[in-house]
Amino acid sequence: MPVILFYSSVSGSLELKKNQERIMSVLTSKKIPFKAVDIAQNSEDKDLMRQKAGNPTALPPQLCNGDVYCGDFDAFENAIEMEQLEEFLKL
Repeated sequence: MPVILFYSSVSGSLELKKNQERIMSVLTSKKIPFKAVDIAQNSEDKDLMRQKAGNPTALPPQLCNGDVYCGDFDAFENAIEMEQLEEFLKL
């Protein structure tokens, strides 16, 4: 299963946009295939993201590997810092 990145193309938050771009940049540079799912285009995708995250108020970006929830941006950054990105993404 590919890594799934839940993100939002519509946001007033500059920090959120930067976080999403950082994740996409890292995944692309490491040649990790991923599917980007824009929750702003479909409320069902937002509901799915929140269900997988186990948090009814979860905000993007959120990462999953298939049906397995990996974590949010902070967990992603921590995995990079600890050099455990592949374990974090369950690859």
